[in-house]
Amino acid sequence: MDRTSADALELSVTRYIDAPPARVWQIMTERLTEWWCPKPWMVEVIEQDWRPGGRSAMIMLGPNGEEMPHEGIFLEVTPGRRFVTTDALDSRWRPRGPFMVGIWEIAPEGEGTRYTASARHWTAEAMKQHEDMGFTKGWGICADQLAALAEVG
Repeated sequence: MDRTSADALELSVTRYIDAPPARVWQIMTERLTEWWCPKPWMVEVIEQDWRPGGRSAMIMLGPNGEEMPHEGIFLEVTPGRRFVTTDALDSRWRPRGPFMVGIWEIAPEGEGTRYTASARHWTAEAMKQHEDMGFTKGWGICADQLAALAEVG
């Protein structure tokens, strides 16, 4: 797949957060339950093994009893900068039905931080499904929740 085609299968949101990158990173990685899902949804963290190949497992819990399990691995963890996950493999390196590669990254910007979260998909159909699920609104709300936590005090 050429670069143009790959870029065409990516969705992303970005926010300026008026807090230093170290604070944003700490909240991103240590306080997932407070920002990962658009409220009133919540997340139950099963395991976050913050290293390449480490397990990333959680369950998104909806207000009406919905449960959406997420199982995958970390592909990259660059402390203070970014982490990358995929659901294409589980922690035992068994292939799964892939949906996306998720990339969460931060960079210094002025006195604050530029946060960008992206989802790369294998197919146009998967990307469309993610858009239809409310990617832009949902991931935007999560970015806002992260910003609100980081910008306090």
